Amino acid sequence: MQIKIYTIPTVGGERLNEEMNVFLRSKKILQVEQQLIAQTQGAYWTFCIKYIEDLNTADANKTKVDYREILDDATFKVFSRLREIRKKIATDEGIPAYAVFTDEELSNIAKLEETALEVTLFKKVSLLHLHLKHYETSRLFNRKNCRY
Repeated sequence: MQIKIYTIPTVGGERLNEEMNVFLRSKKILQVEQQLIAQTQGAYWTFCIKYIEDLNTADANKTKVDYREILDDATFKVFSRLREIRKKIATDEGIPAYAVFTDEELSNIAKLEETALEVTLFKKVSLLHLHLKHYETSRLFNRKNCRY
């Protein structure tokens, strides 16, 4: 995990804002903390971004895996169902599907026994994960010294 910090003035910070957006689109973002700082010289936003690997570089070094070829029919059927669930969660939460689980993680889950139980567990773990992320984000907005 790596950390990058951006400080963007509230007035005239368009170029820095776009620079940060380009950065965010090129990385797998784990967490973003933000805080508005008001001083006599003016106000600015500070963003602390925790991230991992450059997605474009990672994609260039990886060959695309065809899970239909490497999984047996029954396992691929479970894998496909897990992808549907992942897509719904990602769509509902407005996040990319890979932020919920990667295809590799889904293929490993699909190989587990007791598939029906695992699908139920997958839903609950994913929702718990998303609720914890939401709680952390909400907590950041509710700090006493910040007014949004």
